[in-house]
Amino acid sequence: MFANGQTVVQLVEQLAPKHIAMENDKIGLQLGTLQKEVTKVLVALDVTPEVVDEAIAAGAELIVAHHAIIYRPLAKLDTSTPAGKLYEKLIKHDIAVYIAHTNLDVADGGINDWMADMLGVPAEGRSALEDVHTDKLYKLVVFVPETHHEQVLQAVWNAGAGQIGGYSHCSFNIDGVGTFKPGEGTQPFIGEAGRLERVKEVRIETIVPHSAHRKVVQAMLKAHPYEEVAYDLYAVELKGRVFGLGRVGKLPEPVKLGELAAKAKAAFEVPMLRLVGDPERPIRKVAVLGGSGSRYIRHASFAGADVLVTGDVDYHTAHDALAAGLAIIDPGHNIEKLMKPRLADWLRQELQRRGYATETMPSQIDTEPFRFL
Repeated sequence: MFANGQTVVQLVEQLAPKHIAMENDKIGLQLGTLQKEVTKVLVALDVTPEVVDEAIAAGAELIVAHHAIIYRPLAKLDTSTPAGKLYEKLIKHDIAVYIAHTNLDVADGGINDWMADMLGVPAEGRSALEDVHTDKLYKLVVFVPETHHEQVLQAVWNAGAGQIGGYSHCSFNIDGVGTFKPGEGTQPFIGEAGRLERVKEVRIETIVPHSAHRKVVQAMLKAHPYEEVAYDLYAVELKGRVFGLGRVGKLPEPVKLGELAAKAKAAFEVPMLRLVGDPERPIRKVAVLGGSGSRYIRHASFAGADVLVTGDVDYHTAHDALAAGLAIIDPGHNIEKLMKPRLADWLRQELQRRGYATETMPSQIDTEPFRFL
């Protein structure tokens, strides 16, 4: 059995939910349809003509990429232009393109965490360079007959309710008596139409994050035995889970800047990189940010980082970093290619776990536009 395109994308969005992307980011389905069977998924950093040819040769019906192919609204689709030719080829071969960009950067276990892992920055104690999204919290209150208390409670927990900080399965449960009189034409689970009923019930209260509230309510309604379920869902003034861009954390032991640069060069498989700062300088706290990180110099300095590992740092920003006492390792923007094998492997495991035969493969095309002489 092969997965539907929409199913594949839903799995990607479990890792990198769309709502945590930065405002106005071009993510999601950009071309084609997801309403089709997908036998093979190609995971790419960029969608270039060579990558499209690779997808065609492999028989892939879906490309999941990091960088968008449509950046602004199209006034027309001219197939004589490079972009138009690319779109035409994708459409002719019925290949859909789905983009996971800053949501994959921000996601826990996404690009910035992968970068930090590769540089030896421990997961424990990591924080974000910039907070981008805070999940709103709701309180779910539902009244359940005693016989179905545990069933409903487990259902909402499994759907994502009950998380408070580092604690899971949080709830408060109060015994009481519920009253109701089924009207004409109803089919009550307990009692009969026209007669007032008094039933021993449990009032369940639990916290629900905004990102999961629809799923939690659906799970609660499905597990609840009543024809009409009495429940409330209201916002609370508590801070939920915070998602952020970039990562910063301490190395287990200090290393020289030059040594860390050599490690980055090997880990990210680049022929060269740019270094700002004294190679002999000891480094303990490391900030990382995939892509272009010039505007995050102040964030890294404020976080107390000794070095920022990022791409596309310009000349004047490099001087600003030196003046601020911040070292920079710039291995280039293309190092985000690390997402290809990791996302492909993650997606393959999730598909297999659900019994799908859909294959995933990382693109083998080098989309680095620069050549180093």
